[in-house]
Amino acid sequence: MDLTAKTGTTEKTATTTSVLESFAHTSDPRLREVLASLTRHLHDFVRDIEPTQAEWERAIDFLTATGHMCDDTRQEFILLSDVLGVSMLVETINDHKAAAATDSTVLGPFHMTESPVRELGANIDLVGGGEPCVISGRVVSVDGTPLPGATLDVWQADDQGFYDVQQPEKQPPGNGRGLFTADAEGRFWFRSCVPSPYPIPTDGPVGSLLEATGRHPYRPAHVHFIVGAEGYSPVTTHIFVAGSDYLESDAVFAVKESLVEEFVEVDSPEEAAELGLANPFRRARFDIVLQPVIA
Repeated sequence: MDLTAKTGTTEKTATTTSVLESFAHTSDPRLREVLASLTRHLHDFVRDIEPTQAEWERAIDFLTATGHMCDDTRQEFILLSDVLGVSMLVETINDHKAAAATDSTVLGPFHMTESPVRELGANIDLVGGGEPCVISGRVVSVDGTPLPGATLDVWQADDQGFYDVQQPEKQPPGNGRGLFTADAEGRFWFRSCVPSPYPIPTDGPVGSLLEATGRHPYRPAHVHFIVGAEGYSPVTTHIFVAGSDYLESDAVFAVKESLVEEFVEVDSPEEAAELGLANPFRRARFDIVLQPVIA
């Protein structure tokens, strides 16, 4: 018997062909397309690396552990997608925007769909442990028209690099978060603390992956935004602090030059008192440009 022929290319590809044929009656054409492409690429990957049974079981265990790490306040699969650069790739593929529109970036694993509604000018730093700052700007269309009533969902870690949901025993719910509505001129502003670089969570499977590959887990200092207005495509984005460590080596590959802004130091007791901040403080300007929904 020719054992080489028995285990050759024809036999190795037979399973792939059978799986592809099994999707022939899938009624949703997009689902059929996605499953076929996934099957071909996954099978090619397996043929390329030729994993042992033990290695494949280890891979299944890793994904199982990733699922077990997910709950209402943490999404380990998003974190895995982030550190593999997939989240940023999906963002880039779907970022069909006008040149003037604000760049998008990753959502991150700690977004909450119900940030507390706050008035313009509110302080989202409920703990008060960091360097005070004020962040302001306008939400406008690509032609510069103000977008009154635009909504801004904002969230950030505290000055120690932790989100409220990571430290429920230390931070009150909603710390570092706010849902704001732009005024009649599209303007917004709120007070907070200057964010700091921080490590993504490393106590789960993703942390083990980073350690095994010799990668650091740090992200540069940033504030998250999701901004939308009726008739306009929403944008998920960040404002990064200029000069922050890790701008060149973000663990989730999310930095775009257009999103890096200066947090300028202001030494003015009068202005600080007017804003309700300690002096000195930092000021950042971040204008957000949305494009109309393309029919």
